[in-house]
Amino acid sequence: MATATNAQILLLSQWLSPAYPVGAFAYSHGLEAAVDQGWVRDGRDLQDWLEDLLEHGAGRADALLLAAAWHAETRETLIETDTTACAFAASKERLFETCQQGGSFSRVTQAIWGGELTNLPGPTNPTGLTYPVALGAAAAAEALPLDLTLSMYLQAFVSNLIAAGQRLLPVGQTAGQEILHRLALRLPEIAAQSADGDLTRLSATAFLGDIAAMKHETQRSRIFRT
Repeated sequence: MATATNAQILLLSQWLSPAYPVGAFAYSHGLEAAVDQGWVRDGRDLQDWLEDLLEHGAGRADALLLAAAWHAETRETLIETDTTACAFAASKERLFETCQQGGSFSRVTQAIWGGELTNLPGPTNPTGLTYPVALGAAAAAEALPLDLTLSMYLQAFVSNLIAAGQRLLPVGQTAGQEILHRLALRLPEIAAQSADGDLTRLSATAFLGDIAAMKHETQRSRIFRT
């Protein structure tokens, strides 16, 4: 495990900050539909929902894809990883979400730090790679430690969805931070288990999360894009 420098920690903090213009605030990852269906009703439900996503759904899957991109040694391998990421998206909105955020991340990051993220279009995203793949490729280009990148990415993933939950549910600021604190205890282990980037282990069994994302596509009243 590499020891991160202050500069590397600050760089990752900037990339994964809510202020970084990837538009993460606009997405609920299907959570809005889960609330609409009554599957998630309060803070306890929100924590359980996010824990399932981390352990069995997009959280762990994205971590594997990010690590695979970080390990990719050729342009072809990186594009193949991105193709897998697109194919693994369980719904049209999920695909849109990861492509839009990845494209936004690619444009801003390339404009500031250089590289070729926007010159590596994915199969459905002409402006860049999917979000975890783009982040993994950028982290490798900047020689950022993979374990730290994975942990901070997962923390940002959970943080964004807690913020979405607070707009949809009676969950206050303190309760939201309590949820984040409890879930953060699992992040280093998930990061360690995903660090080899072995996509033969790519799977997801958080089926209700995928169903919620599909239901959101036809939900009539909504405030989030997914």
